[in-house]
This record gives sequence, structure tokens and C-alpha cells, in this order.
Amino acid sequence: MILIGYARVSTVNQNEDRQIQELIKYGVQKRNIYVDKQSGKDFQRPAYLRMIKRLKQGNILIIKSIDRLGRDYHELQEEWRIITHKKQTDIIVLDMPLLDTTRNKDLLGTFIADLVLQVFSFVAENERINIRQRQAEGIAAAKKRGVKFGRPPISVPENFEENYLLWKNKKLSARQAAEKCGLTIDTFYRISKNFD
Repeated sequence: MILIGYARVSTVNQNEDRQIQELIKYGVQKRNIYVDKQSGKDFQRPAYLRMIKRLKQGNILIIKSIDRLGRDYHELQEEWRIITHKKQTDIIVLDMPLLDTTRNKDLLGTFIADLVLQVFSFVAENERINIRQRQAEGIAAAKKRGVKFGRPPISVPENFEENYLLWKNKKLSARQAAEKCGLTIDTFYRISKNFD
């Protein structure tokens, strides 16, 4: 019996240490912990895919909470089925003792685990939808307040027109004109498109 841990955070700025510490505390060896820093909207995650290939009968997958595994209602249930039935690997969700396939392997235990999984899969996907809605509302409110998104506009150097005309008349190369303006070649071309 090998304990395999999986941890996931949604962005590279988030910290997975709390999840990893919980997995180690449960008995998972650090070398058997797979970590992704990516959204849980689907299962196309590098560490997750490596972990799935490694899982086999008799292993136990340990995760901190069900939403760390994924947030898509249907895909989460399908992955659970693949892990528990096809791979014949047990799963223990630390934050939800009812989602522990190592116990109560009778029909009632399986029914309860499946029912709880459906409820929590729904909650996980609903939270993902709510997060996206809150983000959209936040962006709309920020735009209303005048917050600008994206790259700031490039200011055109005072000597741009002079060097632009020299370039257009083939007296300077684009690279030379860009250098005289203190711009990168890409920026010089981008401003040139809007200058004609």
C-alpha cells in the first residue's frame, strides 16, 4: 500500500504548503506528492496526469479537500470513477471523512460516498462559477471607476516623426530609427502602423 498525495492551487502566486503539510502529517512521503499550480476547471494538469499514470490497485490517493482534485461537476465524478474503479485505487479526502473509500466497502458505504461526492462536486463547480461571476463583477466595477486594464499606451517620443520620415524615405533602417527614438524595433513598428 503506497500513499500518494495530490495538492493543487489555482495560480502560481498561491501557496500549496498548507496542503502539503497536511498530506505529510497523514503519512504521505514528500516524494509521493504531486502538485499543480493551475485552475481546477479541467484535469489537463501536468502533475495530475503523471500521478494518474502512476496510480494502481492498492494505492491510496490522499487529498486535502475535494475541490483540490477538481471543480467541474461531471469531470470530477468521472475522474473519481476512473481512480476508484478502473485504477482500483482508494481515495481519502481529509476534510470530508465520508469521502474515504477505504472504509465501508459494502453497498451502503459505496452509495453514501457516491451521494456525498455528487453533492460536493456540485458545490465545487458552483464555487468556480461564483468565482468567475465575482471576477467579472469586480472588473466591471473597476472599469466603471476608471481603472484601465492591459498595457499602458506607449508614449510617442518627440523625435519620432522625424525618424519615421527618414525611415519611410529609406534614409534610415527601421532598427536605426527605433534606436534614435529609444524604442525597441517592435514598438517602433507598432507606433508606425498608427502614424500613417
